[in-house]
Order: sequence, then structure tokens, then C-alpha cells
Amino acid sequence: MPAQFGSMENDVLTTTEAARLMGVSVRTAQLLIEGGTLRSWKTPGGHRRVYRADVLAFVAQHDETPDEFNSARVVLVAPPAQIARCVEWLSAVEGCTVDAYSDAQEAAFAIGLRLPAVVVVDLRDAVPGGQGEPGEEGKRAAARKRAGERRDPIRNPMRSDCDERAALVAQLAAQPALGASHIVTLGGEGDARHDEHANADAKTDALAAAKITRIEHERALPAAVRNLLRDRDAAALQPDPDASYPVAPNEAQRLVALERAGFVDTPPEDAFDRLTWLASRALKAPIALLTVLTAQRQWFKSRYGLEGFTETPRSWALCNHTILQRDVLVASNLADDPRFSDNPAVAGGPCFRFYAGAPVVDQDGFALGSLCVMDYEPRELDEEARETLAALAALASDELRLRATDRQLRWALDALSRKQKG
Repeated sequence: MPAQFGSMENDVLTTTEAARLMGVSVRTAQLLIEGGTLRSWKTPGGHRRVYRADVLAFVAQHDETPDEFNSARVVLVAPPAQIARCVEWLSAVEGCTVDAYSDAQEAAFAIGLRLPAVVVVDLRDAVPGGQGEPGEEGKRAAARKRAGERRDPIRNPMRSDCDERAALVAQLAAQPALGASHIVTLGGEGDARHDEHANADAKTDALAAAKITRIEHERALPAAVRNLLRDRDAAALQPDPDASYPVAPNEAQRLVALERAGFVDTPPEDAFDRLTWLASRALKAPIALLTVLTAQRQWFKSRYGLEGFTETPRSWALCNHTILQRDVLVASNLADDPRFSDNPAVAGGPCFRFYAGAPVVDQDGFALGSLCVMDYEPRELDEEARETLAALAALASDELRLRATDRQLRWALDALSRKQKG
């Protein structure tokens, strides 16, 4: 190795220089440095410094092992009669967003448009019998199969739909561009066409076959999907391991998504302030907040009716529970709710007694925070009010996604401009 190259690797870099070399934001570089992923030290002036060699080693490691889990979306492909039941089981998985489709072609378009973390495909007989049991048409199809009769997609269109779903599995498993997405099949071992595709994939590409997780019943969906969503090698971005609040299995990925959104510590914006004002007025609540949950903080992007606070410790956030699911979360009396009764904001000042929140979700399905309302007195929330809060949270999510798209466009234009100048 030439001497000058060796000296270059031993150069000392600032956090900003390290971020530029890694191709990440300064805040992400700070998280990696402060979390110990990159060794560092402080100058007499209190600034962090790192070695170029350590940064280059980190980049090389992550180039060889790309981030496989950059989404919180789960795409479900199932017959109409089974969708509601599968979605119900998947709702037990914390931190994911479920998009359900009954048409395989429509699902394939959605998968290609924005790669999900997991694709769940129901390969059981698509019958209206429900509860995972075959209906009369399914029983007749099984009898025909035992008798050696050829399947007739015209006489049994539901079975034809199952064939399309089986073909979708084979196509997804063989598609290198979907390397970040995992596949879970529900049933289907008796489907000859599916088995043929899977065997062909195993012969031509062992990695493609390994992407498929097979389960027998909806009951196994939560455990299978939760395991596939679980964070891998992201300890530097994990919250306090002794945290008293619940976190999703993909919390580190959510924190990366939050950093990518560039949402934290930004100035107030009228678009979000209007939403908290509307939430307070529409739900007749004295306080409305748009919260963002970082590894250690609950930061308020917008607040109405709460003076003197711009943030709290993460452990104070009632929204820790809200971001784990995708529905409106209501606590009618916080003092009597074991999840919240010991919270400093409930047990002490300001003594909140009512909370309702809905998650604010980015384009990849990660809940970055919530839109919530609070009151100092216990109360109930009727169905119309729930729908109103959910709609306002959806508007906040749309605003967040618009900003992310605009920022990505500006970055692309800036990169193109620099390339042309160079």
C-alpha cells in the first residue's frame, strides 16, 4: 500500500465529513457515533472525531450486507372470504401496516410500486366456508383432485384465483429486485402448480426458495411476520434496553425511517398547526398534539393548548402504545388504565385523564408519531369522533409523505447538478 494511501486512511474526520463519506445525514452519523457503532473521541472543544479507516470499514460492511428491512408494509393476497380473518391476525403484529388485496395482479402492481417487508399469500382453497375450513365447492374440488380429474378454472373460478396466487409466489421468489421482501405462504402444500414452481426455484436459485416461509394456519401469521420484521444488527439505533414502554420488533428500522424523513427539530408549519387546531375543535378537547417519537424523546411538531412544553422524555409518551397499531387508540380514564396510570403526565402534573391518538405513517408504513387529543377529565369517544381523528391523522400522514417526496426530488436534482458540474 502506498504511504500516502495509508495516511489517508488514518485521517481524522468530523461528524459532517463522516456523514458525507457514508452518504447519510449528519444526524444519522451522530446516532452511529454516539451509539458506539463508530469509535470516536471528543476534542477539547467537545466535538466528536472519528477515523476515516473506521468509516470506510463500516461502508464496506454495509455494501456487502445491504439493509434488508426498509419497510413496515405487509401485503396480504387472499380470497375475499379470508381477508378479514387474516387481517385480524396480522393486526396483532406491532409496528406494521397491512395492505390487503384479493386480486393477484393488483397485488403485484402494489408490490412493485413500493417494496413491502413481507408478502403474505393465502394458497388454501379460496372458498366462502370461512374459519379456515373448506366450503362445499372446496370439498368438491378436493374430491375431483383425489379422483384424478383435471382442474377446470371455468367451472371453478375460485380455484383459478388460487392458481394465480400460487403463480405470484413463484414469480416473487424468482425476482432478484424483490430481494428485500420476504414471502409467507398460508397453506398450499397440496397445490401441484405451486410445488412445481417452488421446486424449480430451489434447483435454479436456493436463495429464492429460502425466501418462502410456509405456515399452515392464520394463527401462525403473527409469529411468522413478527420474526421477519425483527430488527437485524441495528443496536446503535435501538432505544434504551431498560425502557419501561413497549416497542415494536422493528423499532430500529422505524428510527431509521424517522431520520430519513427529516421531520425532527423542524420549525412549526401551518399545515400541521391547522390539523391540531381542527382536532381540538372537532373533538372538543383542550389539547391536541402532533407527536414524533425519537429514540429518547417525544417531540411535538405541532401543539394546541399545551404551553411550556416542546418535548418530553420518550418514557412519558402515551403515544408509545399508539404507534404499535394502526387504529385509533382510546384511553377513557388514564388513571384507571394500567398502561398509563404510572405515567408522570398522569400520576403528577399536568394530570391528564383522557387520551385518544391515531398513528401518523410514512410512505413505507412506519408510524413516526401520532395525532392525539387529551383532556384533564375522563370521557368517552364515540364512533364519529374516532373516524374524525383517524381522518385527520391520515391528512397528517399525507403531508409528511409530500415533504419526503419533495425532499427526495430536491436531493436528486442536486446530485444531478453536481454530476454535471463535475
